[in-house]
Amino acid sequence: MVTDLLYKRRSVRSFEKKPVEAEKVEQLTEAGLLSPSSRSFYPWEIIVVDDPDRIETLSKAKPHGASFLAGAPLAFVIAADPDKSDVWVEDCSIVAILVQLKAEELGLGSCWIQIRNRTHQNGESSEDHVKRCCNLPERFRVDCLVAIGYPGEEKKPRTKDDLDTAKAHRNYFQPAM
Repeated sequence: MVTDLLYKRRSVRSFEKKPVEAEKVEQLTEAGLLSPSSRSFYPWEIIVVDDPDRIETLSKAKPHGASFLAGAPLAFVIAADPDKSDVWVEDCSIVAILVQLKAEELGLGSCWIQIRNRTHQNGESSEDHVKRCCNLPERFRVDCLVAIGYPGEEKKPRTKDDLDTAKAHRNYFQPAM
């Protein structure tokens, strides 16, 4: 079942003008909250954004790669308190992919939006833009946003032919010939 989701899940950047039902938002949030964390520190925070004006503001977090968020009915902001864990980036990334897999299972589309180490169009960091928009304390770091909604585009699932099996090694790295 998980393998089927992995083949089907594709980045969706176009969404129907249809809100995501409260029950599905709850299930997506639950999936994120069930995420494993290194040493069980759980440094992350999840901000669920369904206010269209706030989503529009978030879509301006960086000049390229976030604008499509304006068309999504739902966004998850994945942030963390780096004082709680030195591997907060990895922990946040796990939260994000679990939310995306749950979205796929629920018939929703999603797309990851990198925020950490990116720049807003006015020269400030994308993180500072998101922090201000979501009232995050200064000490927090923002890893990513996840756009979520009913897909407005259809993408074919990946197939076994799409897999670059030369990237999988056993016991030691074996360079391609």
